[in-house]
Amino acid sequence: MLTIGEFSRLTHLSVRTLRRYHEGELLEPAVVDGATGYRYYSVEQIPTAQVINRLRELDVPLSDVQRILRTPDPGVRSTLVAGHLRRLEAELSRTRAAVTSLRRLLQPDPAPIEVELRAEPAREVAAVEAVIGHADVEAWFAGAMAELQAAVGAGRTGPPGGNYDNSLFEEGRGRVLVYLPTSTPPRTGRVHAVTLPAAELAVTTHVGEHEGVDVTYGELGAWVVENAMSVAGPVREVYLVGPRDVSDPAAWRTEIGWPVFRVT
Repeated sequence: MLTIGEFSRLTHLSVRTLRRYHEGELLEPAVVDGATGYRYYSVEQIPTAQVINRLRELDVPLSDVQRILRTPDPGVRSTLVAGHLRRLEAELSRTRAAVTSLRRLLQPDPAPIEVELRAEPAREVAAVEAVIGHADVEAWFAGAMAELQAAVGAGRTGPPGGNYDNSLFEEGRGRVLVYLPTSTPPRTGRVHAVTLPAAELAVTTHVGEHEGVDVTYGELGAWVVENAMSVAGPVREVYLVGPRDVSDPAAWRTEIGWPVFRVT
């Protein structure tokens, strides 16, 4: 048997941590001396302690660590670990995007963006729309786009897009509409035909992950203000190239259309 100090040195888990894991029934000593309260561990517990240590290094919550250790089903264990790894990868992706955006913002002389003034005609599309909170856009978008793709299928005639009301940014809640162009918009579930009205737009292209799109929004909005053009209506996005097309975020392209009162 190993004392708690010896077990600590062998597993690189502090005595304090081992005591906390015992109290939380995560890693219980093999023996607790009834008279002294001293904790003793077996050599066979070392691998378990090392697994716990690795999982905690990955910020797996203690409740999930407990579930991983207690389930006898290898498939369930793999699913739990894989789910957490996906969350870590998503967080890493957000961090990378934030770093890229920050570097872009801190450049002493950023390159001016290219803006095209464009008159968009009215057109009919298959769409899903709802009034949602800003924090819910990502999850709602994924579900709505999946529903659209299932409904439209091979009938798609162009890249997907989305319209975002000003209130979504100003008040944190507003109407969002995502769509797929198609010659015959179906009506099924939440999918229905919508006519996008004609609009005059100041258009630029955001390169890379969508998490950094706010920087491009700021640059485009500044361009609009500096060129003395009145702004009206929802912002339009067109997802020219995205994760459904290529896996490399550097290849993703999002077209942002800022409605302007008049294009001359």
